[in-house]
Amino acid sequence: MAQTNEIPASLPDSLPPDELLYDLADLFRVFGDSTRIKILYALHDSERCVQDIAEAVSLSQSAVSHQLRVLRDSKLVRFRREGKTVYYALDDDHVRTILSVGMEHLEE
Repeated sequence: MAQTNEIPASLPDSLPPDELLYDLADLFRVFGDSTRIKILYALHDSERCVQDIAEAVSLSQSAVSHQLRVLRDSKLVRFRREGKTVYYALDDDHVRTILSVGMEHLEE
């Protein structure tokens, strides 16, 4: 089959600004760590405290806290305090969608 140099109709007419593309690349870098993916999956259905997340992913609370900071900075998780306990949850349904679409892609 011969290759054509035509641009598929599904591509945008122009690229987003470089700054936005750099931000998108940074977001995908956060997803590039299997420990952070495990934590996101641990939070997929409900919020959890650091201790519960650490048990779910078989890591120390310190290691989990470090990764949660990265996820929080990237706006992938949110937190709330209840007394001395901090509970984490996925920030919104977009995070669930990213995980789901990634899994669908792998399962094709």
